[in-house]
Amino acid sequence: MFLLAFQQSAIDTLTRSRIEQNAEKFSQLDAYGIGLTFIGMAVVFSSLLLLYIVFYNLTKAINNRIKKKQAQSESKAESHELTGEVNAAISTAIFLYLNELHDKENMVLTINRVARVYSPWSSKIYGLRQYPRSRG
Repeated sequence: MFLLAFQQSAIDTLTRSRIEQNAEKFSQLDAYGIGLTFIGMAVVFSSLLLLYIVFYNLTKAINNRIKKKQAQSESKAESHELTGEVNAAISTAIFLYLNELHDKENMVLTINRVARVYSPWSSKIYGLRQYPRSRG
């Protein structure tokens, strides 16, 4: 157990010394950090460009699939011709369904004054935060 802890601390000190050496080298090469700034900006903009390309091609692929499915469904739909009786039954069913969706209302708006003025919606006691009293 002690050996494992000693080994881990030795690795940590070795890693820290390497990090310090690399930081010293980097500060000699790029004292003001301009190179690191440009590298960071290049990484960010290249990843944004990559995301743009992926999403652009993804939308194209999805649109192509939709167009293929629509073309297949149109070719299937053209083979089935509906008679006048079937069209009348469908239109009647749609008309009855849409009429059942809306309630019959007389569209008269009435506003009645309430005798009770107090309402908890406008009460100020619920909006204030109560702190516990300190014992002093």
